[in-house]
Amino acid sequence: MHKNIFSFQVAYINLIVLFSAFSANATVRLPQLISNHMVLQRNTNFKIWGWASPGEKISIYFNGRTENTVTGTDSSWQVSFPAMKEGGPFTMNIKGDNKIILNDILIGDVWFCSGQSNMVLPMERLKEKYPNEVENDNFPEIRNFFVPTSADISRVHDDLPPGKWASAAGADLLQMGGLTYFFAKQLYQKYHIPIGIINSSVGGYSIDAWMSAEALHEFPAMETKIKDLKDSNYINNLIRNKPAKEADYALSLPAPDKGITGPVKWIDPDYVPENWHRFWLPGYWADQGVKGLHGILYFRKEIEVPASMTDVPAKLFLGCIVDADSTFVNGKFVGNITYQYPPRRYNLPPGILKAGKNIIVIKLTNTSEKGGFVPDKNYSLNANGQKIDLRGDWIYQVGQAQNPHKDEGYGSYDWVTHNSPAGLYNTMVAPANHYAIKGFVWYQGEADWSDPKDYAKYLPALINDWRSKWNEGEIPFLYAQLPGFMEVEYSPSESDWARLRQSQLESLVLPNTGMAVTIDIGEWNDIHPLDKKDVGERLALWAEHLAYGSNDPDYSGPVYQSYQIEGNKIILHFIHTGTGFMIRGGGDLYYFAIAGADKKYVWANAKIEGDKIIVWNDKILKPVSVRYAWANNPEGANLYNKKGLPASPFETDNK
Repeated sequence: MHKNIFSFQVAYINLIVLFSAFSANATVRLPQLISNHMVLQRNTNFKIWGWASPGEKISIYFNGRTENTVTGTDSSWQVSFPAMKEGGPFTMNIKGDNKIILNDILIGDVWFCSGQSNMVLPMERLKEKYPNEVENDNFPEIRNFFVPTSADISRVHDDLPPGKWASAAGADLLQMGGLTYFFAKQLYQKYHIPIGIINSSVGGYSIDAWMSAEALHEFPAMETKIKDLKDSNYINNLIRNKPAKEADYALSLPAPDKGITGPVKWIDPDYVPENWHRFWLPGYWADQGVKGLHGILYFRKEIEVPASMTDVPAKLFLGCIVDADSTFVNGKFVGNITYQYPPRRYNLPPGILKAGKNIIVIKLTNTSEKGGFVPDKNYSLNANGQKIDLRGDWIYQVGQAQNPHKDEGYGSYDWVTHNSPAGLYNTMVAPANHYAIKGFVWYQGEADWSDPKDYAKYLPALINDWRSKWNEGEIPFLYAQLPGFMEVEYSPSESDWARLRQSQLESLVLPNTGMAVTIDIGEWNDIHPLDKKDVGERLALWAEHLAYGSNDPDYSGPVYQSYQIEGNKIILHFIHTGTGFMIRGGGDLYYFAIAGADKKYVWANAKIEGDKIIVWNDKILKPVSVRYAWANNPEGANLYNKKGLPASPFETDNK
């Protein structure tokens, strides 16, 4: 998911060269956000800025008003327009030594959305889950600006990487983040106000990469790291060590891959497999009798295809694969993915399938963790309205086994800049600080699961940091709590994911913040759950409450506030109970645990009494603390409000 920064830098230099050629007779330059199809924030003063020759006079006409300024000695200029009501489309005329005309500008509400890959995940990845929306939705007044990935630890940039505004319509809808689309759609359909989304997100990086250097001053370890990373000798040593580490890795791989060096390649339909091993797909080979194997494996299955599925386009679904695959049908390459997270959805043109016997071969490369095929995903061949289930018996053979080696990671400029304090802030956040917005939406935390307690300090620091940089006061900051993920446990246990959720919960003490609880819409086997509609709509409920003045009392699920002990019972008090508690599915409350002074948690009884929850276990005579939904994947946690919004996980003793 991470883009090669060297390739990006080359592309960016080429753009600068092209622009320089253009600007020989046109010296006014605008930032990426100030462009055709943009959405400007309504009901507040907003800035238009850019660059030109020092002393150059700039005049901007927009929506019946003209603002003038003179370019400073640093070649920058800026004007401020007074608050305007929603509307459009409008045209903006910018005049310096040259003229620029921007078209199709809307005035509405703009949300700056950021985080990890769950904020990036586009509608294209969700098109099988939401086929009606992909086929029929058309909202030209919802606009999206996706910020390309870039990072720099050395300085704050004055502009974003090259990007453009696009409408939530047609092919452009598929490129919009799923969460942000459903968030914007709910707000647009309720208020009929243009919605602009600035999506500045990158998969896999920790929260400190999104914070400014000033915000990180209160974290001494980060200050030291920033200092090191600004040392050119330190960076050069990392880059210099990369070839040596790559060479060590190469030595760990025996050569060659037997699947491509024999007289007949293993992907060839004429190859006759001998002494291959049985494999039940989906699954992991570590769970099927093979220990510690990493390398290249070939998986093969023969299937019978009816004539009615041939000579028409087909689609091959192979779930998710850990890590990389190249897939062949009847010896023809049909697609590949180079890392584990994306679903495998390969289009087969007419002519690849034939009536009768067909052979599917998957060349799978795995370098760490458990390799194989993620369970509970779609493994099927589809054509002409018919479906062949591919789950079941396959055979496999090892083409190349990787020798054990110490994986110390690769030192590289790409990795260092992206995953370093302020590295993403400098390039993907700071350049947008001048752009007036309605509020923030944040979905991140997966990369910080190993330091869950520290997150309770970092998230409030980021919220305060961004608010101060935009200088618009305590504008709404909305965020998604981490969903359920990984295997379900049936006994009370410790969980870093639960503790990170607790850190997210504690950040609600900051004013004008809202948290969407998502423990019930995760997937145990996928860190990228596909249900982005519920997440977006739950965040939109918070936006309606904090930003639009909605009187609906059920904008949040119940949130724990305080407790008191009475005998062997703990009485829990909540806020955001709205129109009242509900037990989802009926029956008894589930997933409450209670502990005495030894902090050994056991399952507890729990019941609703008005706006309180009473928790006890007859064997715990002197209880001191309670946990609710405290697990990586608290499946079955069933405390909700009457609108169907889940209560947040919590613990009463969060020291």
